[in-house]
Amino acid sequence: MGNLRNKELNNNEIYDENNGLYYTKVGDYYYPNIVINDEEKITLGKYGRARLQYLKSHKRGLWSELIMTEELTKHLKDVDDNATNKVKNIINNLAKKDNFPIYYDGIIDQLEWVKTMNNYKNIAEELVYNELIYC
Repeated sequence: MGNLRNKELNNNEIYDENNGLYYTKVGDYYYPNIVINDEEKITLGKYGRARLQYLKSHKRGLWSELIMTEELTKHLKDVDDNATNKVKNIINNLAKKDNFPIYYDGIIDQLEWVKTMNNYKNIAEELVYNELIYC
């Protein structure tokens, strides 16, 4: 800690006036007394996890900033919720536009219904990934 302006609180703890941190001596070294706040435990869905992976791989600066400001969890939850809702809305709109049942009702061929719904889902996910995840 050299010639920094420090106040010794006791023989194992000091306060550094330059940065406003308290340090505890362990052996020959002083370690800052830094505590990370507990965040709300959330379960991320498919889109939140995809966004996290994208931030870690391609947007390291934004990822670091969100961690340091403790906004990462909130950001990922918002992206996951928005993406899930947007996929549902797009699927519903495509089905309504084509006058296609959203739930299987037995009137049409089951494989045809599954094929069409998977097609709607792929379209919706491609839009959501480009607009919300990979941006």
